[in-house]
Amino acid sequence: MRQPEPEPQSFDRVLSSMCTEPHPAARAAAERFLATNPGDPATYEAVAELEARAVEGLATLAEHPTPADATGYVTSGGTEANIQAVRSARNRHGESDDTSGERDVNVVAPASAHFSFTKAAALLDVELRTVPVDDEYRADPDAVAAAVDDGTALVVAVAGSTEHGRVDPIPELAAIADEAGARVHVDAAWGGFVLPFTDRDWSFADAPVDTVTIDPHKFGQAPVPAGGLLAREDAALDALAVDTPYLESRSQATLTGTRSGAGVAGAVAAMDALWPDGYREAAERAADNADWLAAELADRGYDVVDPELPLVVAAVPESEFAALRDAGWKASRTGTGALRVVCMPHVTRATLRAFLDDLDGIRR
Repeated sequence: MRQPEPEPQSFDRVLSSMCTEPHPAARAAAERFLATNPGDPATYEAVAELEARAVEGLATLAEHPTPADATGYVTSGGTEANIQAVRSARNRHGESDDTSGERDVNVVAPASAHFSFTKAAALLDVELRTVPVDDEYRADPDAVAAAVDDGTALVVAVAGSTEHGRVDPIPELAAIADEAGARVHVDAAWGGFVLPFTDRDWSFADAPVDTVTIDPHKFGQAPVPAGGLLAREDAALDALAVDTPYLESRSQATLTGTRSGAGVAGAVAAMDALWPDGYREAAERAADNADWLAAELADRGYDVVDPELPLVVAAVPESEFAALRDAGWKASRTGTGALRVVCMPHVTRATLRAFLDDLDGIRR
């Protein structure tokens, strides 16, 4: 029996996602490149050229010293990019003086780091040393300094944490890593398309970071999947390369083989349409919405974390949170149970007013 054609979920009440509606130009470009595979660039030359443009665009917003010559690729998302950053640092650690092939390698990351680093540590057989954050939910440099040692291959910094939207003190962490002989990775998967329009230090120009994760399919308004991994120098990706004897291209540095040509094309189309003014307007609007929502929740007596990027966290009781979910709001909670609202481009002031109206009705 024929079933009704399924429809995608509306974003009207989605407040928890770090993905959003793709830009119309990105949607159209993705459809044109649905059958192409950037994992075989010698065969799919057009999408390979687009991927080079995508990397240059991401490198431009991350202030790479030479964006046209930047190294990187379009990943399936932040998880793949973070795993690859760990893998690259592991492979390069001690490469000049270790001939045994046996190394006890660790990665130091703040407690605010994305759970993809837990996956990376398990997959790559490295020790993940998670250190505390400070009272503002940012990495504590003293804790990081105490955790690094000769076995530290990578120090992770977060630029737009998933729970609280915080930016770590990246120049301080980079200095600690440099002294320990470790590399630095900045996870800006969500924050990367917002941070260029702030005064935060996070980019290649702000500190000697080695690799950066930025996802076009988040605030970049590209279709899913379209993540991004950037590196300061070619050696970071060279450390990931494996032979691909049956392809026309003879090596491959990516984690997955077949990849999404739709994601590559959509990312380029979104950046062509929106960089820089469209992204600036979206970031400023989102920041205004976050500040407004935080103030409204504080006026209602909730304990609210002051937004740094457009993400609002407030201590809403479990009963009220459950009622909001029952009313159809797709909100989420932090690890401590607080309400978490991400002010993405699809989240309008009217949406937030409707959310507060429902919250007020629940509180009566």
